[in-house]
Amino acid sequence: MTATGTGTGTGTGPDSGAGPGPVSGTGIRLKAPAPGWSIEADVVVVGSGVAGLTAALRCAAAGRRTVVVTKARLDDGSTRWAQGGIAAALGDGDTPEQHLADTLVAGAGLCDEAAVRTLVTEGPDAVHRLIRTGARFDTAPDSDEIALTREGGHHRRRIAHAGGDATGAEISRALVEAVRAAGLRTIENALVLDLLTDADGHTSGVTLHVMGEGQHDGVGAVRAPAVVLATGGMGQVFSATTNPAVSTGDGVALALRAGAEVSDLEFVQFHPTPLYLGPDAEGQQPLISEAVRGEGAHLVDADGTRFMVGQHELAELAPRDIVAKAIMRRAHEQGVEHMYLDGRHFGAQMWETRFPTILAACRSHGIDPVTEPIPVAPAAHYASGGVRTDLRGRTTVPGLYACGEVACTGVHGANRLASNSLLEGLVFAERIAADIAEGPAPASATHPDPALTPAPATHPAPASAPRTTLPLLAPETRTAVQRIMTAGAGVLRSAGSLAHAAAELDRLHREATEASAGTTHKSPEPGVEAWEATNLLCVARVLVAAAQRRTETRGCHWREDHPDRDDASWRRHFRITLDADRALTLHTTETAAFPPTTAS
Repeated sequence: MTATGTGTGTGTGPDSGAGPGPVSGTGIRLKAPAPGWSIEADVVVVGSGVAGLTAALRCAAAGRRTVVVTKARLDDGSTRWAQGGIAAALGDGDTPEQHLADTLVAGAGLCDEAAVRTLVTEGPDAVHRLIRTGARFDTAPDSDEIALTREGGHHRRRIAHAGGDATGAEISRALVEAVRAAGLRTIENALVLDLLTDADGHTSGVTLHVMGEGQHDGVGAVRAPAVVLATGGMGQVFSATTNPAVSTGDGVALALRAGAEVSDLEFVQFHPTPLYLGPDAEGQQPLISEAVRGEGAHLVDADGTRFMVGQHELAELAPRDIVAKAIMRRAHEQGVEHMYLDGRHFGAQMWETRFPTILAACRSHGIDPVTEPIPVAPAAHYASGGVRTDLRGRTTVPGLYACGEVACTGVHGANRLASNSLLEGLVFAERIAADIAEGPAPASATHPDPALTPAPATHPAPASAPRTTLPLLAPETRTAVQRIMTAGAGVLRSAGSLAHAAAELDRLHREATEASAGTTHKSPEPGVEAWEATNLLCVARVLVAAAQRRTETRGCHWREDHPDRDDASWRRHFRITLDADRALTLHTTETAAFPPTTAS
């Protein structure tokens, strides 16, 4: 994939036209066996976090035959790792307008205000519906009122939490129980491969590979006129991340191959305070929730100096990009790899009752927060961008929806406000289900149970986009992609580091292409590890291309060679698509507002 310019031909300013026309699909697919089985449904939801399960429950309640596909177990998505909580204007004196203001500030000028207003106004009722579904949040002492705390960027206590620091696990538990009680059809341990489309370019389902034996095994298809992507993030594109191993950007890569637009992938939020496990630590890192700082823990250097004081009015509770940059800056000044989070003044009881999960994680690595500061260093945490959608979750491909971290609704802008992610998944999943329910009743409504049937070959792509297979990367290439991205496109970026990363990623892609053509070593066989590595390379190249183009520092995109924010040139978004020849096209919006999706 090579990046092409915008409509101006310069690659740096807004395009003169409306951008890509109606999407007909790229015709690009992962190399995989033809489906050996298929399921008919009205809706297939890919992902089992708060976004996916909420969408599935609401679609099923509206009478749509719904199938949930998830890459691991039903309760093993990213949601269960969320510690801090879910943000909403639930407390006395708080209002959606105040929540809106904090979100817009954190988003550094790139939030879609209509999307944020939708989030903050519908959020409180959505949380109460989640409670009615079965989620149990912590309450204030001697009260039935939800206990609320603060996190970075919030001027009010508006973060509802559960189990002290196990909010995601509680939300996941409640939703999984509801899904099982409703009898929804689920396919676990299944990696989604590609979107199926009909001759008109409309969504008609997905192909997937089930890892293991059971009713379904190997490659199959779920055929449905509506597909909801809720696949989570892409943190595994970096060496160190707070994301689970399953977060390999599968949804974004699938959407690109299907012809959908993606936006804002350069804005990857690095959480300021994962537990530092050494310079060679790779994979999922233990997270020290922002709620620890919300309750009064201090960031200090090795001398015990609170270096955030005076840098921002909220000190340790500044937005995450500001805190992450401050940690990196002080570490570089002192020639060290990490800073410290000091919560010794909490005492043992508070650690044990408010943060039991974090306390146990620290102690398992030989650190006792009760008696010593916690070493912390930023790690990749959350993708603010993703598959571009409108306010009803519709992408630029008809019938394809996206919600949660895989989506770019415009809510987060250049930097997500703490604990807005669970709320975004909840609110926009409900909106997707409402949009699907308002559509025409499916022809399958008289056949309530999906049936397992033999499957023919995958539906062909439209005639305008002949089908081609994407060269697969060898499984061991995954580590190479992660190290390239960490070195060149991590917290600190520059023209030089990004150019080197782009060249190395191009080399990996070229080698895979040559292997596929048989001109070098043998191409890897289709399989989960090769598909994941290929997806990671795809999203990595998009991220780097956008980061190279954005020659400014904004939100969680930090260019050392362009340290200032440039609203005149860059208060706008990229709309990125993958062409049939596997080249990237980057269009730039005229303003900070997104144009309508072509599916709207």
